[in-house]
Amino acid sequence: MKYALIGCGRISPNHIAAALANKLEFVAVCDINEQMMEDKILKFKLDEQNVTRYHDYREMLKEQKPDLVSICTESGKHASIALDCIESGVNLIIEKPIALSIKDADAIIEMARKKKVKVCACHQNRFNKSVVKIREAMEQNRFGKMMHGTAHIRWNRGRDYYDRASWRGTWEQDGGALMNQCIHNIDLLRWMMGDEISEVFAYTDNLTHPYIEAEDLGLALVKFANGSYGIIEGTTNIYPQNLEETLYLFGEKGTVKAGGQSVNIIEEWRFADLLDDPEEVKTTYHENPPNVYGYGHTPLFADVIEAIREDRQPMVTAEAGKRALELVLAIYKSAAEGKPVRLPLEDCATIDFTGRFS
Repeated sequence: MKYALIGCGRISPNHIAAALANKLEFVAVCDINEQMMEDKILKFKLDEQNVTRYHDYREMLKEQKPDLVSICTESGKHASIALDCIESGVNLIIEKPIALSIKDADAIIEMARKKKVKVCACHQNRFNKSVVKIREAMEQNRFGKMMHGTAHIRWNRGRDYYDRASWRGTWEQDGGALMNQCIHNIDLLRWMMGDEISEVFAYTDNLTHPYIEAEDLGLALVKFANGSYGIIEGTTNIYPQNLEETLYLFGEKGTVKAGGQSVNIIEEWRFADLLDDPEEVKTTYHENPPNVYGYGHTPLFADVIEAIREDRQPMVTAEAGKRALELVLAIYKSAAEGKPVRLPLEDCATIDFTGRFS
């Protein structure tokens, strides 16, 4: 299966490592920044794979005809590149967020259906050992009726992070803390609590990052269609470094807390059915990754490869990517308008909030 990478920035090493671990035929890398491309080629010895360099991804698609492509560019370019790839009949793994507008997400979903290609939104934390175990309990109805869940993302991003890439923190190409840093845990909360949302009320602010356009703090209340509730707290203001990413789930018959750098550790495991030993679960499903990106990319790639071969949908679909995007946009819209927002959102984009904190 021929594989190519578009975008050689901060997250690209995780995609490269996952592609190599899954023994894909690595045919090409593409980036307009020559140095970033060369850095990744050198680091992963891609010259030994006979990888071809490109500055124009359209040229790459035409010449290499890859079966699977990762899109790891700035967020604002995800949709346009994705649509070009899908038009060429290429299967995709799109880094989060899948797009920056509902309209673009819908276009990706529709064209993928039309062209019969597989599109995966790269929410790799769904493949954390801890999250897989929690989801298993959820699907076995061990929690009983869900009451509420909370997602806390307490991280730090300073000036040097934003100075390294001019698109970060802009409404046109990124969004703020919720869209960039917090969307993984927001995705998990929505997925675990039943997916369907009726209403969102939120506040957002920019407290310590005057050099970016978007928010560094978001606080939201979510009312799910099944009668349960969610609380989201996301920030990049934590002193002096990343503190935690935590997911709590509270049901009538079960309580779970997943924590660590990026929900890779089960810290509480209590169920009325007593089907397993809590201490054993905590030990077995514990991971300690070197950074917040975790180990999820490799199993996510494996699932996408299998989905292509078996002609099924990947575990994390484009529709799932849209749902995570929609919740962040609903938070932005509620905070901007100062009132609850009903879902589904018909049309909303990050660029709608230009000037919000000026």
